Amino acid sequence: MDDSAFAEIVRSTKKVVLAAVRRNLYERFQESIDDVVQETYYRAYRSLSRGAFQNRSKMSTWLYAIARNESLRMNAKMSREESGERRISPAGDSRSEETENYQTEKESLLQMINELPKIYGEVLQMYFDGKTEKEIGSLLSISQGTVKSRAFRGKKLLRAMREGANHEALRI
Repeated sequence: MDDSAFAEIVRSTKKVVLAAVRRNLYERFQESIDDVVQETYYRAYRSLSRGAFQNRSKMSTWLYAIARNESLRMNAKMSREESGERRISPAGDSRSEETENYQTEKESLLQMINELPKIYGEVLQMYFDGKTEKEIGSLLSISQGTVKSRAFRGKKLLRAMREGANHEALRI
């Protein structure tokens, strides 16, 4: 794999890779987008150099999968670091205040999720726990499309609840 060929791959797939990262990286970790994209292309380059890409799918599909996996790894890593910060932060540290605010926000969100109709709440709870659409679909015995639909509608209800609307009156 020469550098100019790889540069062409990067140029032609950067939108797909960025879309995968933005979709799968938790919103609170968006500052890590560059790191995830860089790691995605690094892994792809190493695999291509070893001849691991077998042309069973399009290059963009393969890179999307790598980007998705890297996003999930980053979510797990950053979540572990977040948990560690909460335990070791001194009481007067500004990080401690931030983690308290985050914890309060998290508890509020979980409470609102529990108030949703069960079919939406259980999907959002699983998303919140870091499960993928495929895992959620498998656990609930529903299709990934249904998972996406319920997540979308559940988020819509959450937004309405946050804005103070009567979520019972909303048509879903």
